[in-house]
Amino acid sequence: MGPLQGVRVVEFAGLGPGPFCGMLLADLGADVVRIDRRGSRGGLIGALGATSLLDRGKRSIALDLKDADDLAVVRALVERADVLLEGFRPGVMERLGLGPDELLALKPSLVYGRMTGWGQTGPLASSAGHDIGYIALTGALGASGRPGERPAPPLNLLGDFGGGGVFLALGAVAALVHARATGEGQVVDAAIVDGTAVLTTMIHGMLDAGVWTDRRGRNLLDTGAPFYDVYRCADGQFLAVGALEEQFYAALLDGLGLAGDESLPDRNDPRQWGALRDRFTAAFAARTRDEWWTVFAGTDACVAPVWSLLEATQDQHNRERGVFTEVDGVVQPDVAPRFSVTPGSVGSVPQPGQHDAEIRAELEKGPRPPHPSQARGGPLDGA
Repeated sequence: MGPLQGVRVVEFAGLGPGPFCGMLLADLGADVVRIDRRGSRGGLIGALGATSLLDRGKRSIALDLKDADDLAVVRALVERADVLLEGFRPGVMERLGLGPDELLALKPSLVYGRMTGWGQTGPLASSAGHDIGYIALTGALGASGRPGERPAPPLNLLGDFGGGGVFLALGAVAALVHARATGEGQVVDAAIVDGTAVLTTMIHGMLDAGVWTDRRGRNLLDTGAPFYDVYRCADGQFLAVGALEEQFYAALLDGLGLAGDESLPDRNDPRQWGALRDRFTAAFAARTRDEWWTVFAGTDACVAPVWSLLEATQDQHNRERGVFTEVDGVVQPDVAPRFSVTPGSVGSVPQPGQHDAEIRAELEKGPRPPHPSQARGGPLDGA
């Protein structure tokens, strides 16, 4: 089911942010048809393609985009679709005869979603790239890490998925609302550099206000502050501490047995942060991670164990809330966000071309009629 039930999406298979966007839409009920490349899926595409959880809940048709008959199938799919998602370099879709001008002429209400690292314009638009370079160019990578050390990339979560896939999904749904109300489609140019830069908006505001320095590891939220940092425990495992507010800091000191210690350095004086961190480091090193979690669990000290990916699936809170689910024997994150009336669901991962016959049979029925909301100028409700 899901709030996007009835929305049809055509997605050109790729890696990372584009498929992630398609997964988000599929989780929320959209019918996502993935166009796979007919033939070999070796190398990285093979490793991250057919077995990728980013393709859960989708259907697959395998086509050769150099074949005229298969290009006709693509156009037929577009005529029945609401949204198209592609992640090629600028100009590739145009050379295939599948650019925005051609497909919006074919389907005027189409939402044409484009996912790139650098964007459709700019001096780097045609250059290759990956998450680490995109977040580097926006300043996000340079702000991540400890002073004097190399910047630490947060996997590919910040650029590919946060700055890329999530913003493409937001853009696609926003443009779909407009298309349902007016019948007018449009291009959504989602660039990872754009989205990642937006994610740094608060930090830029703090820079302007003079409460953030342009040096990593020296500020309130980048491990510069000793009460917002990660500490090693007696067993070599780690705890995350985020006791920013006064009342949470008081709970932290209480749990550490430091409440009322007048020799403790002043947390409000950044010049004393080094000495305060030393005290916290010694305190946390006295017990194991799990012993400390017994002390802090359920308190307002804002302390949490640093779980591994597998440990996170077994955490009591995550289990009781259902943060993770198991589908086809694979434990994976469940749908987010949650809806009270139209909940989404996690589907299976298709094999390339698995739904060829089914999809081709649907195409024989011809294009769908316009959505009723376009005739009455209504919103997306009831998609």
